[in-house]
Amino acid sequence: MHLKPLNEQTIVITGGSSGIGLATAERAAREGANVVILARGEDGLKTAASKVRTAGGRCDYVVADVGSREQVRSAVETIIERHGGFDTWVSDAGVAVYSKLEELDDEDHRQVFETNYWGVVHCATEALPHLKKRGGALITMGSISSQMPAPLLSSYTASKYAVKGYIDSLRLELMHEDAPVSVTLIQPSGINTPFSKHALNEADGRAQVPPPVYDPRIVAEAVCNAAENPVRDMIVGGAGRAMTLLANLAPGLADHIFEKAFFATALRDQPKRKSDGGFHKSGAEGEIYGNQTTGMRSTSLYTKMRMNPAATAIGLLAIAAGTAGLLKRKA
Repeated sequence: MHLKPLNEQTIVITGGSSGIGLATAERAAREGANVVILARGEDGLKTAASKVRTAGGRCDYVVADVGSREQVRSAVETIIERHGGFDTWVSDAGVAVYSKLEELDDEDHRQVFETNYWGVVHCATEALPHLKKRGGALITMGSISSQMPAPLLSSYTASKYAVKGYIDSLRLELMHEDAPVSVTLIQPSGINTPFSKHALNEADGRAQVPPPVYDPRIVAEAVCNAAENPVRDMIVGGAGRAMTLLANLAPGLADHIFEKAFFATALRDQPKRKSDGGFHKSGAEGEIYGNQTTGMRSTSLYTKMRMNPAATAIGLLAIAAGTAGLLKRKA
């Protein structure tokens, strides 16, 4: 399947007014793409779009709540009218609640799924008719929580499991149709975005992303790579790869480790924030980073290797050949 280079693309990014979405918008625009960002709040979108333009990039915005099919459909029509279409659609919008499942209000639980799951469904089914005609990429933001449990973020985890099941099944249906659409699931490890600031916190203590956390720009690089090169799926961050492997290969052991780790690290012994901006209402302020910069991992060798498998294979072969030659000389 052939995908255009980014400098020939119009790329649409939901959740584009903060975090991974904004980091992706900045990177795509820097590489020459025409970027359109979507979110619920116009103020945050204006701030985010202005940042991209100030850096010399092209960036338009459309106000839309992905939980509403009507708003997503209207956004698609607006983008086609303004820009003649799009080549890549990135579904990144998401919300979260810090709460034990037994204590979570049904309404809030449903809101997580309205945005995280139904938002993905609405975007995929409204964007696909255009992508099938034009060819392109459908990229969806999952999480390592699509493959492992996460207490206190349980409703978020359930929604991300649902997203993985939906996207993996949709991919097979499009393969059966021989549709010219690359379907990618990106699964980030913990990322230093305003995620916990925008989440609804019903637990005791100040919420944070359980460490280790990575720079959101690493995820943006992976998304932009998938927009140009068909990628089935990608976990971003070696720590996430290790945790998902543990969850799949030794689930009993993983349960004991994750139970202790998440309850110890997802909440800090500080008063929690009162605002739920970003959950019941838009809270984006054009910010890429959260407040966990100390200790943030700015690179990921694992992710680099996944994005460059040929170069990695050549490098490993060279190391193996060099090691064999050294051992032969010593012998």
